[in-house]
Amino acid sequence: MGVLMSIGYYPQAYIIWKNKSSQGISILTYSIFSVGTFVWTIYGFYLRDVPIILSFILGVVGSWLVLGLTLYYKRKKI
Repeated sequence: MGVLMSIGYYPQAYIIWKNKSSQGISILTYSIFSVGTFVWTIYGFYLRDVPIILSFILGVVGSWLVLGLTLYYKRKKI
């Protein structure tokens, strides 16, 4: 289940990249998602729980990708 939730960021990143626009994407929301997935990853390392670690690493990368693309295209628009 964690993997399914974590890969949910990638379609959004693809849409942003494809459209070259991040209109309607909330920087605050994805910042919160990024912090949350990062904390879960750290927690997974603390527990030494490989499924948590792997699924949330996917989430961290995905949320950072969406956040990075959003910031890039919002800055490019200015």
